[in-house]
Amino acid sequence: MEPRISIITIAVDDLYGTSAFYEAMGLQRHRIKDGVAFFQMGGAILGLFPRSSAEEDSGISFGAQPSRVYLAYNVRSDAEVDQVLAQAEKAGGSIVKPAGKAFWGGWYGYFADPEGSLWEVAHNPDFPIDADGNISLPK
Repeated sequence: MEPRISIITIAVDDLYGTSAFYEAMGLQRHRIKDGVAFFQMGGAILGLFPRSSAEEDSGISFGAQPSRVYLAYNVRSDAEVDQVLAQAEKAGGSIVKPAGKAFWGGWYGYFADPEGSLWEVAHNPDFPIDADGNISLPK
């Protein structure tokens, strides 16, 4: 297996409403076709798939428990953390943890999209981000 993630899919109850949230966050929807929405995110794709379709497709029930997986969006400055959190709230998300100093030395906070999917927004000066938005582990 090569070390990469191709598509991150979130199972959603409201495909169009959740798609509108991510569009309000500045992502460009590639399409909604056959009940799925795709957004290009650097070298990966964010997919939104109706929960009932995802359960049928995978053969498992997601139940009422929130996912133990959350997504992280690293930015280039502390101020950008604050900007992204404000944008998420304005777009209809909720602030789960306001921005603050991290134990590892950076600045971070959390928001949830309208369906409760959790995102960490962080500035970690030890994880450089290149001009194309690619993040790297420190050497």
